[in-house]
Amino acid sequence: MSKKEIKRNCHLYPMPVVIVGAKKDGRANFMTAAFCGMMNIRPPVVVLGLAMNHFTTAGIRENGTFSVNLPSTSMIKVTDYCGTVSGYSVDKSDLFTVFYGKLGTAPMIEECPLTMECRLMQTIEFSPDGAFFGEIIAAYCDDAYMAGRMPDIARLDPLLYSMTDNGYWNIGKRLGTAWNIGKDYRKG
Repeated sequence: MSKKEIKRNCHLYPMPVVIVGAKKDGRANFMTAAFCGMMNIRPPVVVLGLAMNHFTTAGIRENGTFSVNLPSTSMIKVTDYCGTVSGYSVDKSDLFTVFYGKLGTAPMIEECPLTMECRLMQTIEFSPDGAFFGEIIAAYCDDAYMAGRMPDIARLDPLLYSMTDNGYWNIGKRLGTAWNIGKDYRKG
């Protein structure tokens, strides 16, 4: 196998598609994003890579809170729409059934199988974009998507994104148990 240099891009797969919620000017607003990842477990921290000029990012800065909502593949059309129109020109507060949790200012989406409400910890600006770090204050999941006490990834059926082909994807099959499947590995 020989490696060749390819275009520098975001080649980490898969990228989860999330809908970020924030309250701006007294109303709930939502935007679709794929630059989202877990940064820490104690405390649980998520990071969002977002453009600083979005209506939603203005809402995050206004209240110091936001939500991360994980849509299922069945929500592909409304999720895509949510990412194609700006809250500056379209009121997206009625696209979903909105609920609030402990923080009271992080609008969450009832239709999404899994939602997390976050308190903004830090913002790092890269101009024109920024990284928004949020401590997950609470997470909510419908019983239908649970396996025991934890969310089941197969039941969640999360929507994924691939930047190189600009495509939406879904997950494949489970391959094994992490921190276990390789314990007997020997090179050779």
